[in-house]
Amino acid sequence: MRDLIKRTLLITIGWICVVLGVIGIFLPLLPTTPFLLLASACFMRGSPRLSRWLHLHPHFGPLLNNWHQHRAVSTVVKRRANISIVLSFAFSIYIVPLFWHKMMLIVIAATLLIWFNRLPVMESVATTQEKQ
Repeated sequence: MRDLIKRTLLITIGWICVVLGVIGIFLPLLPTTPFLLLASACFMRGSPRLSRWLHLHPHFGPLLNNWHQHRAVSTVVKRRANISIVLSFAFSIYIVPLFWHKMMLIVIAATLLIWFNRLPVMESVATTQEKQ
């Protein structure tokens, strides 16, 4: 019974993350990649069939496989993420009234950007084939 509840919860969270990831494709300030990575982790633990589907998906699969095999992102993902991070934090810093909140957001944004930009860049096989 406990395994069934855990599995159901993981699958539910996975699907929520997939939906948020798809929405993030169209909304520039909602990141797609972290939600898909979380969905992948949930599906790996909750449903091998859904995990296989997500990793074989023509749009999401290359991104996930690139991350799981090489712990790397493509140049396109890196560029989009950097733009999203800068825009969303700039907006947040603009609307937050307290100075110390602004400073906290600047430190978080700088830390996130430094960490993210240190990730290796590796083009996925699908991206490489599209360029040829």
